[in-house]
Amino acid sequence: MRWWKILGLAGVAGVAATGVVIARAERRRQAYTPDEIRLRLRARLEEATADGWEAVPADGREAAGQAP
Repeated sequence: MRWWKILGLAGVAGVAATGVVIARAERRRQAYTPDEIRLRLRARLEEATADGWEAVPADGREAAGQAP
C-alpha cells in the first residue's frame, strides 16, 4: 500500500509544478505594457504582409468588393 502514497505524492508534486509554470508564464505575459503589445502586433503584421499574406479586417469581410 506504500506505493499508492508515493504515487499520490508524485501527482501532487506534478500539479504544483504545473501551477508554478503557469503562474510564471502569466507574470511574463502581463509584464508587457499596452504600447509594447501594440508595437509587437504591428511588427508581426508588417512581417506577415511582407511575406505575402493579406490583412483582413476585424469583421472578417474581404477589403474589396463587399458592402457592409
